[in-house]
Amino acid sequence: MLKSTFTPVFSLFPAKPRTPKLFYYSNITNTFKHNPPSVRRNASSNTILTTSTTPLSQLTPTSAYIHLPFCRKRCHYCDFPIVALGSSSNQPDDDPRILNYVQLLCREINATKVESKTNPPLQTVFFGGGTPSLVPPKLVSSVLEVLRLKFGLSSNAEISMEMDPGTFDAKKMKELIGLGVNRVSLGVQAFQEELLKACGRAHGLEEVYEAIEIVGSCGVENWSMDLISSLPNQTSEMWEESLRLTVEAEPTHVSVYDLQVEQGTKFGILYTPGEFPLPSETQSAEFYRMASNTLSDASYNHYEISSYCKSGFECKHNLTYWRNKPFYGFGLGSASYVGGLRFSRPRKIKEYTGYVQNLENGVADCCGNDSVEPKDVAMDVVMLSLRTSRGLDLKSFKEAYGGSLVFSLFKVYKPYVESGHVVCLDEHRRVVPADELSTALLDVDRIEKSLAYIRLSDPDGFLLSNELIALAFGAIAP
Repeated sequence: MLKSTFTPVFSLFPAKPRTPKLFYYSNITNTFKHNPPSVRRNASSNTILTTSTTPLSQLTPTSAYIHLPFCRKRCHYCDFPIVALGSSSNQPDDDPRILNYVQLLCREINATKVESKTNPPLQTVFFGGGTPSLVPPKLVSSVLEVLRLKFGLSSNAEISMEMDPGTFDAKKMKELIGLGVNRVSLGVQAFQEELLKACGRAHGLEEVYEAIEIVGSCGVENWSMDLISSLPNQTSEMWEESLRLTVEAEPTHVSVYDLQVEQGTKFGILYTPGEFPLPSETQSAEFYRMASNTLSDASYNHYEISSYCKSGFECKHNLTYWRNKPFYGFGLGSASYVGGLRFSRPRKIKEYTGYVQNLENGVADCCGNDSVEPKDVAMDVVMLSLRTSRGLDLKSFKEAYGGSLVFSLFKVYKPYVESGHVVCLDEHRRVVPADELSTALLDVDRIEKSLAYIRLSDPDGFLLSNELIALAFGAIAP
């Protein structure tokens, strides 16, 4: 009998999907010695073999995440590495803490090794935090210039910036646009004054509407709105109102995050997940369904578990993560995925400063576990792919890991295909009925011919994503 209770879908990632922490993620302690070979699993013998085809993970990164950690104060749910400037610091143009940090950040970028001068230029840059909109445009400009000189920056690159209401005006917005910022992620979180206060947000509802007006008046076409569900004392009526007002604001992208109560945060001290005043798991699941239905009805495509967009307005930077492509990360606590290895920077300023000094002196480098297991890479691919509406590309997965592994995935997912939580698609993305899957399972060759993708259904499959991904892990590494 299938489990029908709600398994939280967001515990695999933090509220903001910046740089995913996956299986072979490690600290920066050793020298990056060599790139692991690409691998595949032979379908008949289950023997790991090397292949001459360059895997996606070995490509040169064309995306960069930049962590700007400054906030006016820490929100009650936040466990990201930040530097609180104080609530009165609305326009800290001469704050030495910001200037010193940006100089350190630029030093890190400059000290990063590049394999070749012929590498492709960056296609996406994402300024996250923190509240990047607190950083003066002239300092943002200096970071972009260092990136341009170090890696190259495509003329049509997507340059995103997280911005909070009350931290920018039309003048700053126009300056940022002039620098090349062409995508804004607006951290609204809720449309109720009491919920904003309960979250410890530094802005109120009036500033939310002001920010939306500024973004529109400055001609920013590509902009996203962030919302959080399952907040303390949040009701269905409140959530419905937030979704309705979001649709009325007409952003081209919406991110909906389910509250995760993290240890060490104020919410972690005050509340226990699943207990009042936090919504129950059943209520949280209903919030998720409401978001999926409301935004889908308003012509937003639910292209990733937490992400909705108008046609053509997917976040290109975040697609780098979901497609398991390599990326650079720079700044306090940020993570990179380079050469098949994942590694993170220190979360505290003192340790991060030491890391940058070591990087400049050649003592530290892009470091990680230099013996990545193929099964770990396969699990990353499955987890990231099943977060998206596109799902897992079975042809490329088979080429990398073998047909027997694909067959094992279908065997564990067969009951969930029958229940509608998992969807099988052919090469034309036509849904393959459960009875056809049952027939195909009798013949491995038939699976390869008739099935091209596997994805989770929206919203019920996404709601069970943790359980369904765990089943895949069991099939990959029994």
